[in-house]
Amino acid sequence: VAPPSIRRVLVMDDEEMLRKLSLRMLKRLGYAAESVENGAGAIDAYQKQKDLGKPFDMVILDLTNKGGMGGKQTIRELLKIDPHVKAIVSSGYFSDPVIADFRAYGFRGTIPKPYRQEDLKEALERILKQ
Repeated sequence: VAPPSIRRVLVMDDEEMLRKLSLRMLKRLGYAAESVENGAGAIDAYQKQKDLGKPFDMVILDLTNKGGMGGKQTIRELLKIDPHVKAIVSSGYFSDPVIADFRAYGFRGTIPKPYRQEDLKEALERILKQ
């Protein structure tokens, strides 16, 4: 029996330190992960992997992005590429309407920043079961 495939996660965040930290956490949790700086990068990476037949199992999008398109705009575009995309919105802004009503925007979950490895593990496991 072949082992279960490693889940693939794409992380979008404009802060390099947070991208690196997220990738380390995901690797420790047994995920294969890639990171991008902004929404355009996330859309490009998602489309490329889907075209290769190796789509990401999950996407974590930072709500706000100083360098370009944030999570709210990015999820709209990803839903056009893949209506079944599993995405988590991440933010330090807890009062934002997208965080309060994430499903209305097409997200499957939310994770507050800064997040701990345990929070990340729980969110990923819950959403991957959906």
